[in-house]
Amino acid sequence: MTDEIARRAQQIEIWSSDSDSDSDSGSRYAQVSLSRSAINHAPNALTNAEIVTKYADKIKTDPIKKGPKITRDRSNRATVEQVLDPRTMRFLAKIINKNVISRINGCISTGKEANVYHGDHEDPEVTTREYAVKIYKTSILVFKDRERYVDGEFRFRNTKNQSNPRKMVKVWAEKEFRNLKRLYLNGIPCPEPVELRSHVLVMEYLTKGNGQPSPKLRDHPFKDVEEIVHYYHQMLFYMRRMYKVCRLVHADLSEYNSIVHKDKLYIIDVSQSVEPEHPMALDFLRMDIKNVNDFFSRKKINVYPERLLFKYITEDASVLGIEDNSDEQLGQYLETLPLKTEDDDEVEDEIFRSLHLVRSLNHLDERDFQKFSEGKVDTLTDLVGTHENIDGTLAVNDDDEEEEDEEEDEDDEDESSEEETGSEDDSEAEDEDAEGKKKKKKWVEKETILKGKKHEDKDDKKARKEAAKLAKQEKRKTKMKKHVKKKIISKRKTK
Repeated sequence: MTDEIARRAQQIEIWSSDSDSDSDSGSRYAQVSLSRSAINHAPNALTNAEIVTKYADKIKTDPIKKGPKITRDRSNRATVEQVLDPRTMRFLAKIINKNVISRINGCISTGKEANVYHGDHEDPEVTTREYAVKIYKTSILVFKDRERYVDGEFRFRNTKNQSNPRKMVKVWAEKEFRNLKRLYLNGIPCPEPVELRSHVLVMEYLTKGNGQPSPKLRDHPFKDVEEIVHYYHQMLFYMRRMYKVCRLVHADLSEYNSIVHKDKLYIIDVSQSVEPEHPMALDFLRMDIKNVNDFFSRKKINVYPERLLFKYITEDASVLGIEDNSDEQLGQYLETLPLKTEDDDEVEDEIFRSLHLVRSLNHLDERDFQKFSEGKVDTLTDLVGTHENIDGTLAVNDDDEEEEDEEEDEDDEDESSEEETGSEDDSEAEDEDAEGKKKKKKWVEKETILKGKKHEDKDDKKARKEAAKLAKQEKRKTKMKKHVKKKIISKRKTK
């Protein structure tokens, strides 16, 4: 066999580096094909049929079997009562297996963002405890503006995929759990948070017993006016402690999100609460103050002006002249505040709600930024308006308001001049003689002169408006351009 193979191998032309290069490619191909045919027809060589027969048992021609086909059945994602789907049921099973609760009895309430179910834990050695199981809606979202409560908050700065409803709801549940924990640890009455699994939150259930929930502040039967004032002050105490101690603004505080439990006010539903550093925190706080005042004013009691409550909540204790945030200290401070009147304070509160709140250099008006760039303003507090009604916490940014202020100043000067002349006459009438006795007043008839815009002459009114228009045009000439302001802000951010 080996001799035959050697003899056949001699017929193969071996191409090497020193082979002649004169032969063309066609002849080389012919020689190689001849040699290969010689090998194939060698004795004892296997034919194609024999090769197939020999290796047939080792070659499997059947198609590769794949795994089970994945069928996306809609029933796997179908929900009961808009919250209970198979995925949520698995979370509830884990909570029950962990022995946090023993069973879930039924639905307590339904809302725009979640359903709340009643659960309890039976233990022979311990008194049966009742829990509220809050399950957030993932499939049908009625509450779709969640992002404005999360965007800009430092705790959730790395949160992504907010367009995905399921992932956003998970962040929302975590947000409420952490906010409740913060309130509970700082002594503000609220339901105790117990367990969190994705979008399922378990917390204490505020109940009278036997599954009877404690009433909301809206449904609480007040005994008398003193009880209404008591709960009003309690609400104001909690608002300040939430802001100064817990570093939170509720952002949806009202009679619907507070419960009277065991003669004490409890705060609930803090999923949308934000920190004071949030871009809209002060706007949310202003809204909370309005909601609280509106409810208690409907209960026929006198409330405090909103602008003064804003200062009471946001200012430091040293500015308010109190030592701590105890009920006694805060109650004593509230007693010093004037109550709200029907006409004047309502107008001032309307102005307060419409004012722009200055929080940082990015929120400055252009004319204020011009002063700051020229070095005329040293601190951020100098940029805030100093009007009495605003208590040094807000900035007025409208040019029209400045114009009106200038006109009011002119009227005030006229009125003050009248008052000065009148006061001089009064002082002359009330001068005391050497014996310390007052002289009798000398009544002098005064000529009544109608003053003010209402009784202004047409020509004077036209001239005044023309002068104000020219002054406004001159002011626009020195106004900083927007693109220049943006460049300066971007430079300061990069530093």
